[in-house]
Amino acid sequence: MSFSHSHSALALKSQLFSFARKNPFIAKKLHAQIIKSGLNQHDPFPKTLIDAYGKSGLLQDALKLFDALPHRDHVAWATVLSACNLSNIPYKALSISRLVLNEGLQPDHFVFSSLIKACANLGGGYVKQGKQLHARFLLSPYSEDDVVKSSLVDMYAKFELPDYGRAVFDSIFGLNSISWTAMISGYARSGRKVEALRLFRKSPFKNLYAWTALISGLVQSGNATDALYLFVEMRRVGVSIADPLVLSSAVGSCANSAVWELGKQMHCVVITLGYESCLFISNALVDMYAKCSDLVAAKYIFCEMRRKDVVSWTSIIVGTAQHGLAEEALALYDDMVLAGVKPNEVTFVGLIYACSHVGLVSKGRALFKSMVEDFGIRPSLQHYTCLLDLFSRSGHLDEAENLIRTMPVKPDEPTWAALLSACKQHGNINMAVRIADNLFDLKPEDPSSYILLSNVYAGAGMWENVSKVRKLMVVKEVKKEPGYSSIDLGKESQVFYAGEASQPMKDEILGLMRKLDVEMRKRGYVPDTSSVLHDMDQQEKERQLFWHSERLALAYGLLKAVPGTTIRIVKNLRVCGDCHTVLKLISTITNREIYVRDLKRYHHFKDGNCSCNDFW
Repeated sequence: MSFSHSHSALALKSQLFSFARKNPFIAKKLHAQIIKSGLNQHDPFPKTLIDAYGKSGLLQDALKLFDALPHRDHVAWATVLSACNLSNIPYKALSISRLVLNEGLQPDHFVFSSLIKACANLGGGYVKQGKQLHARFLLSPYSEDDVVKSSLVDMYAKFELPDYGRAVFDSIFGLNSISWTAMISGYARSGRKVEALRLFRKSPFKNLYAWTALISGLVQSGNATDALYLFVEMRRVGVSIADPLVLSSAVGSCANSAVWELGKQMHCVVITLGYESCLFISNALVDMYAKCSDLVAAKYIFCEMRRKDVVSWTSIIVGTAQHGLAEEALALYDDMVLAGVKPNEVTFVGLIYACSHVGLVSKGRALFKSMVEDFGIRPSLQHYTCLLDLFSRSGHLDEAENLIRTMPVKPDEPTWAALLSACKQHGNINMAVRIADNLFDLKPEDPSSYILLSNVYAGAGMWENVSKVRKLMVVKEVKKEPGYSSIDLGKESQVFYAGEASQPMKDEILGLMRKLDVEMRKRGYVPDTSSVLHDMDQQEKERQLFWHSERLALAYGLLKAVPGTTIRIVKNLRVCGDCHTVLKLISTITNREIYVRDLKRYHHFKDGNCSCNDFW
C-alpha cells in the first residue's frame, strides 16, 4: 500500500482510519505505512492516529505519539485526553494536562470537557481539582459552553454534590437529555429522593437513560425498594429496554433488599429480554443470589457463564466467604489465578475475611503479602481491618494491637471496636482496657460501641469509667437505632420492629414464641441480658429480649411459610448474642434452616449451629 497526496488518497486514508479506530492491528499497520510514506510529518495524521490508537485500546502507543509531537495544540491535547478517559485511566489525563499547562497552552471547550470527565471518573477524592477546573472554566472565553456545563453537572453528580450541580444546571441555556439525566442522577445518588423524583417528573426526556439514572442512583443511595417500584412503573409505561444497564440496577436492588423471590422474578425478566449472556448482568445475578443466601443458584450462574472477569470471580469468592465457606472461597481463588484473571482490592477483602473465620493466620498473612508484592495493590483500611480481625479471632492479640498502632492508615471506630470485642472474648482484661481508652477518646457514634465500652469497663471493675461512658452517651444524645427485621415469603413480605405489639397476628406470634421459649429452657437456655442497658429488673430485661425484631420475624415465618422451607430474614442491626443463641436453638427445635443477614455478616443456622462459628 502506498500513499499519495491526491484527494482520493486522502478519502481512502479517512476510511482506513475509521477501521483503525476499531482494530488495534489495522492501527499499527496504518502507522507503519504512514512512516514509510513520510506522511508522519503532515500535521493531521499523527493526531488522527492518536485518536485511532485511543479508540482501539492502545493507550501507550497514543501517549508515545503525543509525546513525540513537535507542536501540541488543542486538538492533540483533547484527543489524548479522550484516549485516557476511554482507557479508564483518568488520573493520566490530569497529569498530562499539568505538563501541557506548563507549556502555556490554555484549555478550550473540548479540553475542559475531557478534564472534567476525568475528575468525575476519579470520584469524590478529586472534588478540589474539579472545583478548580470549574473556576478556570468560568474565567475562560468558553464559560457559556453548554456541553462543558453538562459535564460539570455530571461531575458534581458523581461527587454527590447536587446543589453545586443544580446551580450549573440552572445556568444552561439549551438543556438537553444529557443535562437532565445527569441532574436527576445527582439527586438520586445523594439520597435526595424527593428532589430526584420531582425533577424526573418535570423532565421532557423520560427516555431509558433517564429511568436508568434515577433507578441506579436510588439503588446506590440505599433506596432499593423505591428503585424496584420505579422499575415496575417503567415496565408498565412501556419503555423499551434497549440497554441492559437498568436491569443490572434492578437486580442490584433485589440484592440489597435480599428479596429472594423478587430476585428470581427479575432473573426471569432478564431471560425474557435475552440479556442472560450479558457479562455484567450475569455478575449482578451472581451477587444477588449470594446476598439472598442462595449460593446454589449463585454458583450455577457462575459456572454457566461463558466469560468470567474479575467481578465474576470476586462476586462468587466474596459470597462464598461471607457464608462461612472459607476453604471453598480459597479454592475458587486458586482457580481464578489459574484462569489468568488478576484479582482486585475487593477480592482480597473477601479472601482475608474468609481466612479470619477459620483461623488460617498463615494463609491470611500470605494473601496480604501477595496482594502488595505480586499484584501491586495498596492496602486500604478495610484490608487492615480484615487482617486485624484475623489476628484477633485467632487469639494473636499482641500482633493485632501492633498492627492497629503501626498501620499507615488511621484506624476508625469499627476497627478499634473489633479489636476491643476480641480482647473481651479472649479475656485479656489489661489489653481490653488499653484499647477501650483509645475507642473512648474517639467519642464513638455507634451505640454498640458504648455497650461494648460499658461492658469492658464494668468487667474490669472501673465503675468511674462506666459512669463516663453513660455521661458521654447523654451528652452526644446517643440513641440506639430502632431494630427492625424483614422477612420475604414470596407473595408477601413483612417488616417487624423491636418491641412492636400491633401486628395483626400478634397473639399467634406471642403464643408460638412462648412455646419455643419453654422448649429452649428445657435445653438449658438462659437469657443473656447484657445488651439491655436500661435500668430495669431481670424479668423486664428478659421481656425486652423477647420482642427483638428477628424473633418476631422468625415466628411469623414459622407460622406463614410453607412447612420445611428455608426462612430468610434481613436485620438492619447486628444480631445480639442472646438472639444468636435463640436462633441456633430454634433451628434444632423446628428442624428448619434459617438465614439471617445482619449489619455485619450472613448467618446460616442449621441443626443448632451457625456458619459464623459464633463470632461476628
